[in-house]
Amino acid sequence: MNATELLKKVRKIEIKTKGLSNHIFAGEYHTAFKGRGMAFSEVREYQPGDDIRSIDWNVTARFNNPYVKVFEEEREMTVMLLVDVSASKDFGTQQQMKQELVTELGAVLAFSAIQNNDKIGVIFFSDQVEKFIPPKKGKSHILRIIRELIAFEPGHKGTNIGEALRYFNNVIKKRAVCFLISDFMNEGFEAPLRIANKKHDLVAVRIYDKRETELPNVGLVQMKDAEKGNIEWIDTSSKAVRAQFKANYLKHEAELLQLFRSSGVDTINIRTDEDYVKPLISFFKRREK
Repeated sequence: MNATELLKKVRKIEIKTKGLSNHIFAGEYHTAFKGRGMAFSEVREYQPGDDIRSIDWNVTARFNNPYVKVFEEEREMTVMLLVDVSASKDFGTQQQMKQELVTELGAVLAFSAIQNNDKIGVIFFSDQVEKFIPPKKGKSHILRIIRELIAFEPGHKGTNIGEALRYFNNVIKKRAVCFLISDFMNEGFEAPLRIANKKHDLVAVRIYDKRETELPNVGLVQMKDAEKGNIEWIDTSSKAVRAQFKANYLKHEAELLQLFRSSGVDTINIRTDEDYVKPLISFFKRREK
């Protein structure tokens, strides 16, 4: 992809996702995530009903009239996107590839964060951490993130969610909101997931495709594991084969949901052929409650 094509894609993503962030997600995002506490805002004259513990005695003595301190929620947060860039991202049998969906989701979340005066950063990972973009504010920073979401080429094909979470825990010291965006075709990350969610506010965003849930009856098909490179022939005309494929998927899905539930991790499930607006809004509203 040359520079001109990349700029066109960045602009297209910016127009679509910034509009969604401004008009649909603005209020929901703001109320779904709480700030770090209460910060001093101003002083004003005492009014009947005010808590006497909030009286500012220095200002009261200076003006010979009671004044109280006013506090407001400290809204600024750090938001991190942990983005799975393993080889399975290049899969999609319906409307779009997983990578295209992840790019739009990342851009929407980034614009929502920046609109809320939050810092936003990204960790790209495969079976190792591929790239770290430290959290910052500003439109130029958002556009850099979108460019990387579109064009970043990982050096490895595998997936290691545990390694990404361990890196995240080490590099981000203060509590942050973290969106872990992956298809979660990986195992053995239970411990770092629980540790990350105790230290931070972790949200698992699972991306999947319809053809990962069930096989169509199209006869003998050659399939390749994008991450391991293994190739095998599958007889999709066999009811037993199709039933086993679906059973394996349902087992993996149930194990993931149980892990997230037991770890206290909120989840968003988005399929490549479905509109991501509805599940995002539904998630934000759940968080409000």
